[in-house]
Amino acid sequence: MRRQLASQISGELDAGSSGFTSSVNGKDDLLAKSFYTTARKIIAPNLCHAQSLYEKVLSSYVDSNTKWLDLGCGHQVLPSWRLEQEKKLVGRCRSVVGIDYDSGSLKAHKSISERVRGSITELPFRDNYFDLVTANMVVEHLDKPDAQFHEVFRVLKPGGGFVFHTPNALGYLTIGARLIPNRFKKRLVYLLEGRNENDIFETHYRANSRKKIGELAHATGFSLVKVKMMVTDAGFSSFSPPLAALELVWIRLLMTESLKPLRIQIIAILKKPDQ
Repeated sequence: MRRQLASQISGELDAGSSGFTSSVNGKDDLLAKSFYTTARKIIAPNLCHAQSLYEKVLSSYVDSNTKWLDLGCGHQVLPSWRLEQEKKLVGRCRSVVGIDYDSGSLKAHKSISERVRGSITELPFRDNYFDLVTANMVVEHLDKPDAQFHEVFRVLKPGGGFVFHTPNALGYLTIGARLIPNRFKKRLVYLLEGRNENDIFETHYRANSRKKIGELAHATGFSLVKVKMMVTDAGFSSFSPPLAALELVWIRLLMTESLKPLRIQIIAILKKPDQ
């Protein structure tokens, strides 16, 4: 599973883009991208793509002794525009295992050699084995997050970390996605990113708020280290540069403390207590 606007619409884990999702070609593409880049520098100069922030968090958790499990690994750990960095990150670890139920995604994975087809509800690994478990745009798909968080807890070593990046249920893109009838979603994602329906997965958003993450952490034995509410690049830049500028104004407002609960995405860090 893997993917900003189209990802939120499908809920599917997206490789995304560097903040510019292109549905146009040639000169129009370049002009729209140039407009967006200029508008971002003026309106939200400190804006950073959420996937870049997630990458930085991952980098702080891996070293030569790390045994890492990536849940719903899909085609890649990071977006396609960070493939070389992903390979370096994976190469730093003692071992990296990717698990996904979709065999086609597993076969297409670009950096993880140890890949397992299986369910997050019943992870096929022994207790206390991994130092790190991660999920990039996967948690929104979990239908039984209490049971699935329990499984993550089980396979982590004491002191191990569970780091995940997921949409905020109160974010405007998530709310918009949930209002779109299902019969239109797959077509819209295809138009935005050219992805077929077998690369789009059902979403539930049952662990997608600060409150719910805290409740799940407590119920499953985790210590809640951090829940970071984040903004990210505009999702409408492929539709209309003026619309993207208006979206950037809203994103800039979301960067204020008072609107923090409505930010677009979440990075959560949970820890299995030391014994």
